Amino acid sequence: MKQSAFIVILFFIAMIFAFGIYEFGLGNPANFKDAAREVPLGLLGMVYVGGPLVSLLIGLSIMVFAIIIERALTLRKAAGKQAIPKFFKKVVDEIRSGQIDAAVKSCDSQRGSVANVLKAALTRFQEVTASKSTVDPEKKLVEVQRAVEETMMLETPLLEKNLIALSTIASIATMVGLLGTVIGMIRAFKALAQAGAPDAISLATGISEALINTAGGLFAAILGIVAYNFFVNKVDNFTFQIDEANYNVMQLLKEK
Repeated sequence: MKQSAFIVILFFIAMIFAFGIYEFGLGNPANFKDAAREVPLGLLGMVYVGGPLVSLLIGLSIMVFAIIIERALTLRKAAGKQAIPKFFKKVVDEIRSGQIDAAVKSCDSQRGSVANVLKAALTRFQEVTASKSTVDPEKKLVEVQRAVEETMMLETPLLEKNLIALSTIASIATMVGLLGTVIGMIRAFKALAQAGAPDAISLATGISEALINTAGGLFAAILGIVAYNFFVNKVDNFTFQIDEANYNVMQLLKEK
């Protein structure tokens, strides 16, 4: 599934669930003292008083959690079946002993991004060495390196997928929370501006709306930013491991 299609579908699903949580969970009449649902009995009712923007913040939080789960599963799959250092040591030993076919089979068993890149290098090396035409050894290595670069161009986007969306959602959540804060303060000052005694319920509701939206926006933003930085670090680590494995394998293949 394309990244844009995934995000759009996730957005609509998250908003549907968020509206259900907001209206039927938080907005349950049992959570309020009055029929107008303006005087909350507990935390759930208090969050509902935050206004319709709370449902949007809930939806953004659901999207963040969904992307975190998707990225965690994808990066776990990209790591392969066993620890990368252990797998790489096995492949290096097989290459040094001249067992290229065994090294390719090890890559097939391991799977993952590093294994895919090494398999592309080894497979291309077998093809150029099996060719009957006389080719300069340096040109053979160039062909192998080209195969590695092509595979890297396919693997890297998979590792970085949805990270920009995660960062964008964190930024949007901050802005939505700020918007809710401003709306709540407008409502509070409107209650104060009434002639005579201020409307205590409207004043409290406006202040609650402002603070709840602030808290909701910060929650989604902090979660998104922390997750984004964590996954960027993981992707950088994968890229470093791929580059290191590629360099060491190329040095071994030069000796063949």
